[in-house]
Amino acid sequence: MNHFIQIKKKIAKAGLDGILLNSEANRFYASDFPTMAEDDGRVLVTKEDCYFITDSRYTEAAQNRIKDAIIVIRENAASYIDILKELTEKHEIKKLGFEERALTVKQYNDYSSSLDCEFIPASDLLEDLRQSKDDDEIRSMIAAQRIAEKSLEQLLTEIKEGQTEKEISARLQYLMYLNGAERMSFDPIVASGPNSSMPHAVPTDRKIQAGDFLTLDFGCIYNGYCSDMTRTVAIGYATDEMKKVYETVLLAQLKGISLARTGVIGKEVHNAASEVIAAAGYGGYFGHGFGHSLGIEIHESPNFNSRNDKPMPDRAAVSAEPGIYLPGKFGVRIEDVVVLKEEGCEDITLAPKELMILPV
Repeated sequence: MNHFIQIKKKIAKAGLDGILLNSEANRFYASDFPTMAEDDGRVLVTKEDCYFITDSRYTEAAQNRIKDAIIVIRENAASYIDILKELTEKHEIKKLGFEERALTVKQYNDYSSSLDCEFIPASDLLEDLRQSKDDDEIRSMIAAQRIAEKSLEQLLTEIKEGQTEKEISARLQYLMYLNGAERMSFDPIVASGPNSSMPHAVPTDRKIQAGDFLTLDFGCIYNGYCSDMTRTVAIGYATDEMKKVYETVLLAQLKGISLARTGVIGKEVHNAASEVIAAAGYGGYFGHGFGHSLGIEIHESPNFNSRNDKPMPDRAAVSAEPGIYLPGKFGVRIEDVVVLKEEGCEDITLAPKELMILPV
């Protein structure tokens, strides 16, 4: 599932002689080979050849997994710059694309002072490629989603009054690992009662109580790709106000999903969902965007938000996650992930969305 060929074509169209990839996410996109840290490798793609540069910790693993690239093992005395200098001279690279959003000032200064190349900002080149997912990428995201859903289904049978948010978070993560996750997409959001009014609440020692909403926002990674979902459940019972807010959020989500397709203007989807929430009297309580793209990283682009006035690309994987947050009382968010297509979108999230009231 590497993308060296696609990157080669893209640099040729951009008039570049090559591109240097520093970030772990873009190195993985290019090579389908994960590393532990940002500084554990570099990728150089030229018009002729592709190179994955790393050190002896990854020799065997890289040789076993990386296809369509030359693996260069950096010896202790050699620096990345030494190797890149040799390779850029070998391929007569004069215009070198680089990730301006991923390099530190020091890294840029070191590269530009040592390599005889013109450095061309090229973060958009990789971002554009990564916006549209291929079949393998979508299959990996669906597999990650199924792991998350199975784990949620198990968790909901175990939740009891008196458990803390931290305990529920720990159990949820354990279940995802048990069911096949490589790691978490992000630290889960587990927020109960008044804490659920904070969209990015951090799990606390608060014990859940009857009459709480419990918001669970979580995901895992499989084959290097993320899942992301949110479900809000009630503990014991739900008041009429809680039911009204929940149904409003669900209607807003369904409205946005009904409009999500290839070519739609990003803000049109967001605005349609926002109008549903405003019509119900909660317009001031939905402050974030309707959704964000995801894939190798949990937050990619483009987004369904009020600022995006551009058409959405084909096969983008985007979250659909409106919410209503009443400060000091409770909040509700419901999130699926959809894949955009010409005829509409495919919702790859299968977990039920009707309001669930858990017994105490």
